[in-house]
Amino acid sequence: MKRTRHTFRLRPELADRLTDFAARKRVSQAAVVEAALVAFLSPDGPERLEAAFARRLDRMTKQLDKLCYHVEVGNEALALFVLTWLTQNPALAADELPAAQAQAKKRFSAFVAALARRMETDQRLSPGS
Repeated sequence: MKRTRHTFRLRPELADRLTDFAARKRVSQAAVVEAALVAFLSPDGPERLEAAFARRLDRMTKQLDKLCYHVEVGNEALALFVLTWLTQNPALAADELPAAQAQAKKRFSAFVAALARRMETDQRLSPGS
C-alpha cells in the first residue's frame, strides 16, 4: 500500500511519549500515529465508546440489583428470626437478669470471634456468597 509522507511538529513531551510507547509496543512511531489517527477520525469511534460504557453500566446495574436483592433477603431473614425468637422466649425475671446478661456477653464474644474466623477463611453458610 502506498503511503504519503507528512511532516508535522510535536511538543517535546508528546514526542517523548510517542517514542516510549512505540518502543514498549515494539512498533514504529508511524504505526502508532497512524493507528491514533484512524481511531480519532473514525466516524463510529464515539459510538463504540458509548456502547462499551453502556454495556458496562448495564452490567454494573444488574450486579447492584442482585446485591440489593440479597441484602433485602438477609434483612427479612434476620427480622423473621428476631420475631420468632421474641415470641418463643419469655422475658426474664429481675433476679435472673444480671446472670443472664453476664452469660450473654460471653456468648456474644464467642459469636463475634467465630464470625471473624469464618470471614477470614472465606467459609460461608450460604452458597454463592
